[in-house]
Amino acid sequence: MTKNFRQTKIIITIGPATESPEVILALLESGVDVFRINMAHAGHSWTEEIIKRIRSTAAQCERNPAILMDVKGPEIRTGFLRKTMTLEKGDLIDLVHRREQGVTTTEGVRVVDVNYPKLAKDVKVGQIIMVDNGLIQMEVLEKKKKRVRCEVTSPGELASRRHINLPGIKVDLPSITKKDRADARVGIENGVDLFALSFTRDAKVVENFRKFLVKEGSDAEVVAKVEDQEAVQNLSEIIEATDSLMVARGDLGIECAFEELPIIQRRAVKETIGAGKPVIVATHLLESMIEMPVPTRAEISDVAGAVAEQVDALMLSGETTTGKHPLACVRMLDRVARRAEAELSPALTEELKLLQPRAKMLRAACSLAMQMDGTAIVVFTRTGNLANKLSSLRPNRVPIYVFTDNPRLPPKLQMRWGLDPFLMEFSENPEITLSKAIQRLKAIGRVAVGDCLVAVTNALAVDKVVETIQLYGVE
Repeated sequence: MTKNFRQTKIIITIGPATESPEVILALLESGVDVFRINMAHAGHSWTEEIIKRIRSTAAQCERNPAILMDVKGPEIRTGFLRKTMTLEKGDLIDLVHRREQGVTTTEGVRVVDVNYPKLAKDVKVGQIIMVDNGLIQMEVLEKKKKRVRCEVTSPGELASRRHINLPGIKVDLPSITKKDRADARVGIENGVDLFALSFTRDAKVVENFRKFLVKEGSDAEVVAKVEDQEAVQNLSEIIEATDSLMVARGDLGIECAFEELPIIQRRAVKETIGAGKPVIVATHLLESMIEMPVPTRAEISDVAGAVAEQVDALMLSGETTTGKHPLACVRMLDRVARRAEAELSPALTEELKLLQPRAKMLRAACSLAMQMDGTAIVVFTRTGNLANKLSSLRPNRVPIYVFTDNPRLPPKLQMRWGLDPFLMEFSENPEITLSKAIQRLKAIGRVAVGDCLVAVTNALAVDKVVETIQLYGVE
């Protein structure tokens, strides 16, 4: 049995540093499983071109990566500035919505537009407003109908359209913006596999976006992003409503106290795995490698910790969009994940809330595979349900080879822990299907003569579907 497999998946955000066919090919060969397109920075024509480029390049090396479109979601941002504004501690700033509507200025007070009309209504005097990922902070001194006067408490350089965080404040923003719909339609037309929904606040946001996808004829899955305190408060209902969860630690780390962030991550990972759904940890994994050729020791420990929590996937953002060392970042994630996985004890997760009797059979299949050295699991599925449940059990150091005749399924499964999906026509004779799958695995070096495989499939028996387990010796 080949030992050259990694169960934790790698997601990269594609951008100027990684958009060429040569780099995309190198990323695939280095082990990238999912390509993320961030619509906060991507235009429609570029998006269409990059999707085609990813798929054509992947076909060259017989890979089937998933494409994840991250829609921008409702955000509060500063307006356009003709030049960068230098803010010093103690400077006074008026935050206004649509400056031209009769807002008078005061000498010595700078004016900055914001795109949120209810800012003055929602904020409170004494509250700290975070700008540009918390790099600039200002305290609310007073507020009127059309402006909020603040004093800069943490100085910095303010450029155009910087993101604003209002920690602890429930904002009245639409769940899906006009831009989100326009962006998503481009993704739908180009067969995107997954949509990440930014600033998911509750289950209703997920449900509304799913209704939009269905109405537009898309079967893509929804990845809910946890990015603020409201999402943390509604975490359980969001997990129940979504297909996957992303712990987006950038905005979350601004919205929540620093010491709470690892606690929130651990709870989100544990609860999502328990629900049998994929969970992604994102942001600042290898942030220093945007500039430096090697990561910090703290970053390595952070990545290894996420692998030990058995997250489905690790996601890179700036490291692979504009960073100087995108390939090195991917290879570093790969190295650290493999080494951390090797230290995991051979035990199935106890978190999975599978109450059906058939769950015991799947647990037995995983236990059997872990007890036998050089064993993999082979699963046959048309819906992905069997494969997803096996993945959620987390059979450490046991590859799960998934065969399906559904062409839309392999990319969606690509993000799940431990799954290695393949597209293959099924025969009416299950034995022929199994034999074809084994020959395919032998041909690409996944298995060898003498290996023992645990095959899991389901079949129609009289009036119900039953799962079966077979032991198969590779000849």
